Amino acid sequence: MIIDVHAHWGPWFFTAGASGTAANLAVMDRYGIDRAIVSSSTAVQYDAPSGNRALAEALTTTDRLYGYVTVNPRRLQAGERDLRELLSTGRFVGAKLHTEYTGSPITSPQVRDALAMVADFRVPALVHTWDRSVLDLAALCLDVPGLRAVAGHLGAAGWRHAIEAARACDRLYLEPCYSHAPAARLAEVVAAVDDRRLMFGTDATLIDPACALGSLIGAGVSGPTAERIAWRNAVELFGLPGGLTASPSDDGQSH
Repeated sequence: MIIDVHAHWGPWFFTAGASGTAANLAVMDRYGIDRAIVSSSTAVQYDAPSGNRALAEALTTTDRLYGYVTVNPRRLQAGERDLRELLSTGRFVGAKLHTEYTGSPITSPQVRDALAMVADFRVPALVHTWDRSVLDLAALCLDVPGLRAVAGHLGAAGWRHAIEAARACDRLYLEPCYSHAPAARLAEVVAAVDDRRLMFGTDATLIDPACALGSLIGAGVSGPTAERIAWRNAVELFGLPGGLTASPSDDGQSH
């Protein structure tokens, strides 16, 4: 089984196509990805409440997708309302924060308050990290009781900082999607970090999953470590079903 913990639903302003559920499922089928946790691209880029609700409707059409409630740190009242309403559906399993689109660095009081709120709801948060900001996320995890966070892109070009960050906090998890493929990047991370803290993410449908899968294959990961990264850690962190409940041929519906 493969679970993608960093995926998107809906089109992006700088790419064409990939506009609905059918596009997600087609990409997943192409690469053997069984489940994906997605955030609404509209919620991330423009308007969190409307994007979150459009995603909620889409999630009723397939059992292969789960959702992140996107929280804008500068709109905490709306974020709290969305978390309370949408987590209760059982189709949303975490929160998504994008620090750059919202102009809210991880060190800002807005992000701290947003992640403390997410921790109160007892769900993990996927947080966009780049360069040294992954260290800031680890520090925030240590400071906020109960916060569990997945460092999106494991810091991207700052992936060596991600190793330090993961060692500093046992409630910080790493996922590797990145639009570049530095040689031995993932292999070095896997060798240095507890494999119970590593997950698989692709940034689909924004980025083709071939990038993340190729990095994982190139790292030579196998055995129990490969299972933990591919799906076991995601099942445990997000409380997902451990088995398959729908056929990979499920077409879903386009929205």
